[in-house]
Amino acid sequence: MARIKLTAGRVRDFAHDPSSSKFNQSFLWDTDAPGLAIRATANGAKSYIYQGKLDGKAIRITIGDVKSWDIETGNYERPGARERARQLQTMIDQGIDPRQAHADQIALVDANRKEAERQDMTVAELWPIYTEARRHKWSARHLLDHENFADLGGRPVIHGKKGQKKEPGILSELLPLRLSDITKERVKAWLRDETAKRPTQAALAFRLLRAFLNWCNDTPSYAGLSGVDACSARMAKENLQKQKPKTDCLQREQLPAWFTAVRQIKNPVIANYLQVLLLTGARREELAGMKWTDVDFQWNSLTIGDKVEGDRIIPMTPYVHSLLSELKRINNTPPVVKKLRARDEARPKVPWKPSEWVFSSAAAESGRLQDPSVQHRKACAVAGIEGMTLHGLRRSFKTLTGWVECPAGVVAQIQGHKPSATAEKHYERRPLDMLRMWHVKIEAWFLGQAGIKFSAEKKGAKGVHSVK
Repeated sequence: MARIKLTAGRVRDFAHDPSSSKFNQSFLWDTDAPGLAIRATANGAKSYIYQGKLDGKAIRITIGDVKSWDIETGNYERPGARERARQLQTMIDQGIDPRQAHADQIALVDANRKEAERQDMTVAELWPIYTEARRHKWSARHLLDHENFADLGGRPVIHGKKGQKKEPGILSELLPLRLSDITKERVKAWLRDETAKRPTQAALAFRLLRAFLNWCNDTPSYAGLSGVDACSARMAKENLQKQKPKTDCLQREQLPAWFTAVRQIKNPVIANYLQVLLLTGARREELAGMKWTDVDFQWNSLTIGDKVEGDRIIPMTPYVHSLLSELKRINNTPPVVKKLRARDEARPKVPWKPSEWVFSSAAAESGRLQDPSVQHRKACAVAGIEGMTLHGLRRSFKTLTGWVECPAGVVAQIQGHKPSATAEKHYERRPLDMLRMWHVKIEAWFLGQAGIKFSAEKKGAKGVHSVK
């Protein structure tokens, strides 16, 4: 191998000589730094390389391009190749493999970069990851709460007033913060302010935030970024108002006024929804999420998406049958198309088709009924009933069935309550016919107390009971 003291001029003038090498590269070795050489390739590239022996085996390391490195000891911008070669030789003399040391250094830099990125992750970045990882375990309503509470707001409301924009969610002020900035003091200040404005939503938002932080600490990629006591139980006890058990429940003597007011609601979907909600004792979202494929008019049964055990099948009682039949007729009737203006005629026509939802809503993005609470409160105001919520109708079903002396297990199975007794859990599951026998009696009692004259035979609903 040709050896010569490398200088800046010799480095500049050295080039690959095809006649002196059968390979596509040529080397010029330095005499001052053993193992240092210039490598020139056939395409004109030149770089400094180092070659030495480690454990009796030759190793070759590329130091860098001659345009970036000086031959002599350089500065920060252009380091010296000869000095670097001596450093590599020193490492080999110490039994260190420079290649492994270089790889370890790159790995360390990469790890430090990723840790810096991890430390800079904000709540806004992690919240969608969290909801996506957990959504299969949540109900539609629970997922919607996560989306609404973490909404930054500001965008136009689709079916709102002109110029109306969506309000930011209750967690919006925490979203820009890094997870490491979610400290006990920061959460306490946020919770104190929100509790003063909207205590119920603040309590729910606090629980969602605590579950989010617990998930982050349990996930290796995000563990340790937030304080473990950022949402402590003590903080909730000191800052949240103690929730009292809900007691809203219809009394027997209120049934006539409630049914009269609800049946006068002009929107048949909402009117029928509220009545079915009371007569089945279902949860509001379970019933609102029911599709026509869940309604069996032949065998008079309803399949309800139970939040506890998947799906449950309950009887479709005669009056409920008539209410749903009315909605089915409305749903299958094409809308009357009024004469269009010239500009409307130019728009592409979307073919009409019936809705898949039992309680449909053309105004909702989902296509189904979302929140009939406003109409229900207005109906209750007309009936002179205060404080009655949609969940209160579920409570009313459970309470008022006591007048029929219906077995508690039957009511629990219809409502989708998780069995408590051992026999109920593992042995006693009543068939649909047995549930129907009691459910028809329950419905007949409700209608009788409400003064509703209904004949299942006249309405075409299968079932035997007539209230006059």
